[in-house]
Amino acid sequence: MSQRQVLQVFEQYQKARTQFVQMVAELATRPQNIETLQNAGVMSLLRPLLLDVVPTIQQTAALALGRLANYNDDLAEAVVKGDILPQLVYSLAEQNRFYKKAAAFVLRAVGKHSPQLAQAIVDCGALDTLVICLEDFDPGVKEAAAWALGYIARHNAELSQAVVDAGAVPLLVLCIQEPEIALKRIAASALSDIAKHSPELAQTVVDAGAVAHLAQMILNPDAKLKHQVLSALSQVAKHSVDLAEMVVEAEIFPVVLTCLKDKDEYVKKNACTLIREIAKHTPELSQLVVNAGGAAAVIDCIGSCKGNTRLPGIMMLGYVAAHSENLAMAVIISKGVPQLSVCLSEEPEDHIKAAAAWALGQIGRHTPEHARAVAVTNTLPVLLSLYMSTESSEDLQVKSKKAIKNILQKCTYLPALEPFLYDAPPNILKHVVGQFSKVLFPWIFRYSSAEGGQLSTTY
Repeated sequence: MSQRQVLQVFEQYQKARTQFVQMVAELATRPQNIETLQNAGVMSLLRPLLLDVVPTIQQTAALALGRLANYNDDLAEAVVKGDILPQLVYSLAEQNRFYKKAAAFVLRAVGKHSPQLAQAIVDCGALDTLVICLEDFDPGVKEAAAWALGYIARHNAELSQAVVDAGAVPLLVLCIQEPEIALKRIAASALSDIAKHSPELAQTVVDAGAVAHLAQMILNPDAKLKHQVLSALSQVAKHSVDLAEMVVEAEIFPVVLTCLKDKDEYVKKNACTLIREIAKHTPELSQLVVNAGGAAAVIDCIGSCKGNTRLPGIMMLGYVAAHSENLAMAVIISKGVPQLSVCLSEEPEDHIKAAAAWALGQIGRHTPEHARAVAVTNTLPVLLSLYMSTESSEDLQVKSKKAIKNILQKCTYLPALEPFLYDAPPNILKHVVGQFSKVLFPWIFRYSSAEGGQLSTTY
């Protein structure tokens, strides 16, 4: 055989390998092919191709593995059991940018499924290599590495701490300052995944200077970036008063209120969540939110959306109202009660109704004036029907009962109480009769109080 004929054999072999990995990568994009590929032993066939002498074959083999591992945890586990991870980690440090992106994609696809699979990635030494990739010249490599680190960190505090210990946070903060929008999004998401687990991890994100840079991006025109930025700030603010104050000091008010009018539902929801996580901590922080126009803006936002987008706004109003009489009155003046009543009546989901019932109870529990503001919206009969309905969830029944009790114990507006005399069960009726006795026979109540006794709520 001539030299040409010998070389032709190798060329055909290379062509066949190339064709094979390209076809597998293409087939792996369709869910209906996954089981067939798995049964055909595709994992063991792809593994040696990760070390192929031809770079494009290596990259395409890694891409195919990532697509397969991304599909379900069984295939991701097959990557771990096949000793493919050490191979990927080694190549991640040595190969070109195309391979680095493909290898980081495999690590992300494996790590996303469970804490155990994410731990397997940590155990094979991938974190140090991924962190090095955050310093790569190519934005695509940085993005792929940040994505993998975020998927590992999101599972629990231990994995998140491992990502922090590898030195990822300062580099992720640098990534959010890069000009590429996609890189900013993924880096902000990774910081959010790290901060969410504990005050200590959130403090690490704050100490790296992330909050100021995130706050500057609240008005970025890219909706997906705003979504991630607001989420990251929420995950920092939720843990403690000090962390919430650090977020406020980054001058997010009144800028964040513009996000409540955004066209994107996720931006609205995350903006409401951020305001809720700040307002819940103290009366002072709630007052700051109210003074900035936050209560009125959230009420308008609740009126402009439906479903789960409303939930954080409803809870925020409840937290504000719970702190003090004056803050509850601020919610009433901003016309929060009618909007919460609409949510209570219109929303099909029980958990949203339960949140609205809780918030109305927090508003009405302070004084007769507060209770009347809730009662005149015809909310009490709705709460009663939800409490008595067998179709209501246990949580909705409990929160409806508690709200009724909170409001009734302060309510002296008799027209709102009268229907309860006919419809209410005995455990609710006793509170209604007690309020009637306070209004119609106040001298009994005064005498009872003077004697140090308790007013009887039954005749």
